[in-house]
Amino acid sequence: MATAKKAAKKPAKKAAAKKPAKKAAKKAAKKPAKKAAKKAAPKKKAARKPNAAFMKPVTPSAALAAVIGDKPAPRTEVTSKIWAYIKKSGLQDKINRRMINADDKLKAVFGGKKQVSMFEMTKLVSAHLK
Repeated sequence: MATAKKAAKKPAKKAAAKKPAKKAAKKAAKKPAKKAAKKAAPKKKAARKPNAAFMKPVTPSAALAAVIGDKPAPRTEVTSKIWAYIKKSGLQDKINRRMINADDKLKAVFGGKKQVSMFEMTKLVSAHLK
């Protein structure tokens, strides 16, 4: 009786194994058709509009003006000028590149801190913008 049960179970397993194979074959057949449809009709993206708040000129404080200049500039340009100064002066930490080592000019901007992270730097610089 035990052998009859085993014999009955074996064909059921084989039938179950065939079904996923058929499904996989159907999916494989459908995928190339979908890819061809995507290539045929690519979507065009609209030109990205800059945020007006970032483009508004801000006036740097006297401490920040010593680093980037005293002319009003957008926030994006202020950040770019600070990074240019850091790269030119070699103030990025050699081991941990996320840390900025302050020189005398940047210490005034960083509130007297000797070393700050690049994420903290943006927060400290925004305090010097009007």
